[in-house]
Amino acid sequence: MSEGQLVQRRKKTEEPVAEKPEEASGDSAHSSDQEDNDKGTRLTLMEQILLLGLKDREGYTSFWNDCISSGLRGCVLVELVLRGRIQLEGGGMRRKNLLNRKVTVKSSEPTGDVILDEALRHMKETNPPETVTSWIEYLSGETWNPLKLRYQLRNVRERLAKNLVEKGVLTTDKQNFLLFEITTHPLSDGNQKTKLIKEVQESVLGKWTNDVHRMDKKMLSLIVLAHASDVLENAFAPLSDQDYEVAMKRVRSLLDLDYDQQAEKKGNDVMWAVFEAFSK
Repeated sequence: MSEGQLVQRRKKTEEPVAEKPEEASGDSAHSSDQEDNDKGTRLTLMEQILLLGLKDREGYTSFWNDCISSGLRGCVLVELVLRGRIQLEGGGMRRKNLLNRKVTVKSSEPTGDVILDEALRHMKETNPPETVTSWIEYLSGETWNPLKLRYQLRNVRERLAKNLVEKGVLTTDKQNFLLFEITTHPLSDGNQKTKLIKEVQESVLGKWTNDVHRMDKKMLSLIVLAHASDVLENAFAPLSDQDYEVAMKRVRSLLDLDYDQQAEKKGNDVMWAVFEAFSK
C-alpha cells in the first residue's frame, strides 16, 4: 500500500460513522465477503501439492510420478500437527530419534476436512501407537501387514481434486485412453495456481531467510513435501537459469538439515519427523 493510500485510509477511519452510515456498512460487508472468499479458496497442503502436480490442460498428474501418493500422506500428518491434533511421544531419557518415537493424538476434535478426520480417527483407534514412517505406509496402503490395510486412505487424489472443483480452482472432464475413459480435472482458475507458484518461488528467492525457524511452517512443509512428491520442479520451471540455480541451492540446504537437531530447538516434532522419513 502506498503512503498516499495509507493517509487516505486513516482519514476515512477518522470520519464519524454517523455521517456516512451506508458507506461504513458497505465497507464492512465488503470486508466480510472478502474474508469469506479467502476462506473458500484457502488450500490445504494436500491440495497445494496436487495442484502443483496436475497438468493444467489434461487435468491429471504424470503417469510416471510414483512419489506423489506417499507425499500426500506425509502432507496429511503435517496438516494434523499444524492444526494441533497430533504430536510425538516424549523422547525420554535416552532421547530417541524422531523416527523411533510414536505418534499420539493430542486432540480428537474434527478438523472439518474429511481426509484429515479419517486419518485422525485411525490414529485415535490404534493402540499401541505407531511411528510416522509406519503411518505414511499405512495411509498409502504400502504395507505387507494385511491387518493394517484398513488404514489406507483411498482415492485421495480424486477426493482432493473434487475439493478443488468445489473451490473453483479445477473443473471436471472426461478423457478417453484407448479402451477406457477416465475423469480428469483441468485447471479452471489459473490465478490460484499462478499465485501458489509465485509464493513458492518467493519463499526461496525474495523472501528467503537463512534461519529455517523463521520460515512459515506450512510453506516450509510445502517445499520439502513437493520435492518428496516430485512436483517441486513444476514450480521452478518458469524461473531464469540464474534464479533456478539459487532456488535449488536453497532447497537443498533445507533438505540437508539435521531434522532431529531442528526438532530439539523449536518443537513441531511430527513435521520434522515427516521430513526425516522422506530423507531416507
